[in-house]
This record gives sequence, structure tokens and C-alpha cells, in this order.
Amino acid sequence: MTRRSFVQWGLGLGLLFSLRELAVAKAGDPLQWASRTLDALGTTLHLRAAHEDMARASAALDAAVADIRHLEGLMSLFRHDSQIQQLNRDGVLRQPHADLLEVLRIAQQVSRRSQGAFDITVQPLWRVFDKARAAGELPPTAEVMAARAHVGWRRVELRGDVVALAPGMGVTLNGIAQGFIADRVRARLLQFGIHHALVDTGEFASLGQPQAGREWTLGLANPRNSDALLGRLSMQGLCMATSADDQCTFSSDRRHHHIFDPRTGYSPPDIASVTVLASRCVMADAITKVIFMAGFHQALAVAQKWGVQAVVVSKQSELRISPGLTLLQG
Repeated sequence: MTRRSFVQWGLGLGLLFSLRELAVAKAGDPLQWASRTLDALGTTLHLRAAHEDMARASAALDAAVADIRHLEGLMSLFRHDSQIQQLNRDGVLRQPHADLLEVLRIAQQVSRRSQGAFDITVQPLWRVFDKARAAGELPPTAEVMAARAHVGWRRVELRGDVVALAPGMGVTLNGIAQGFIADRVRARLLQFGIHHALVDTGEFASLGQPQAGREWTLGLANPRNSDALLGRLSMQGLCMATSADDQCTFSSDRRHHHIFDPRTGYSPPDIASVTVLASRCVMADAITKVIFMAGFHQALAVAQKWGVQAVVVSKQSELRISPGLTLLQG
């Protein structure tokens, strides 16, 4: 399995957004655009920001990249020395960084409110399915149930100076970290006086506009045909995150994939993809999984309960969109 495909599982890229109409500034526009592209968390990240002073825009992006590298060192499952890897190896992490504690606490809040639909302790399920896939098989039910016995967000102990797991447990932040990082990057850009930007960490956060009179608009790929778009979504100053079943599958029919229901040990049966728009990217990222667990027919009701907007695609390619949200064509 490639690093790219792992991140698409773990961090919930799902529907492949393609950046559309990232407009070049018009002649006479005082804004100067700068960009950065980097590999982090097993995927490629893109940052684009504007300021009247190009040096200011560049300095802001450099600071944002430093933030990304810092957070990657805490949360990445690809770095042997990351704090989350240390936790999974040893079952305990002493003196965790405050940023890691923050994202762990957010995860627990979402788990509590969703009654366990979102759970960062599904890593044992991933290990079982990934091992079976390497052999060209699906894991036996008994192995899945044994792994599920080690899943449970309430058994993650958080104190100011230590994080501890019950024996056999494992944690992944891949369902929330990209959103958390996007929020952090956006905040950093604002500190530098940047008011027009697009942050792509696999999930998206925006500031301002790509040019006067236009909105940031992203193409939404069809989860059953990655070369086709379902349509385009205006970000409306919000953040956008997607989870889908087509990026890391354990069976050709996509019945078994990287998004696990912590209550059953298996993938939710009837949703192909969920896209969420929310004011915070960390919440958009996490809530895509909550909606997945709710099922296609309850998806929009759950989105409304959480105060977000959503686009949901069923396994049969049926589409549902939150009231007031428009999927643009063309």
C-alpha cells in the first residue's frame, strides 16, 4: 500500500476535490499571490495566499509550513518518532505536547456527542483488515470481533502530563488531523494579515476570495467515476471536508473500506461519500464520519443536528444535499 493511499484512508480524503478556477489576479490587482506545495502526512498539501506585499505573503506561508511540520511530528502514523506512534507502541505517552492534547480532547468531545460514532481508537480494525488484504483476503469474523474489543474512546485516559491506552488499543488521528491542521494554518495566515487564501491539507479552508467578485469554488468528484464531477460547491467562507469509500478498499465491491464503524467493526453499508461544510475544518473532518455511521437516510438529519451542511452520495449513486446548499453545474 502506498503512503498516498494510506492517507486517503486515514485522513478521509474521500471525494477527490480538484481546485477549480484558482484565478490569477487581474491586471492592476494590488494583491500578490504566493504558494507552497509540500509532502506531509503521506500526501501532498497546497497552500495559496495573497497580500499586497509579496514578502509578507511568503513569510506567512513559511510560518504555516513550519506549523505543518510541527503537527506532523505529533500526529503522523508515517513518522516512527511521532508522539502518536510512541503512544501506540508503548501504550502511554508522558509529557504530550499541548497541541496533541488539544486534538485528542476535540476527538473525545465529538465521540461523546456522537455516542461513539466517531472514535479514534479504530486502529486495531485497520491493522486486521490491512494484514488480510496483504494476503488477498478478508479477515475472519472472529479476528474482526477480537480487534473491535480493543476499540473504545472512553478507554483513552487524558491527563495534563500523560496519555494512556488500555492494553491492545491503538489510536489514529487520521480522521481529524487534516482538518485540525487546516484550521491551524488558516489561523497562522490571519496572524500575518493574510485575508485571501486557500488551504488544502486534504481538507479545505479558505479566506476571502480568489479575486474580486468571485468565490472559492471546488469541484466535487463523483465517487464512482473520479474523472467526472458531481458539480461544484462554493465554500461560502466555510471549511470543507470529505470522506468516501473509493480511496482505500479491502474488497472490490467497496463493501469493506477504510472507514470503520466502531460499533460493528465493519464499514457502514449504504454511503459512498460524505462532504461537510462547517465553520471549523476540524469539525467538518470529524463529522463526515459521524454522518457515515448514521446511514444514508438519516444523513441530512444528522448534519442539521450538528449545524453543518452536507452532500451525501449513496452506494447506488443517489444524491442528497442539505437544504440551502447548491451544487453548481458546469
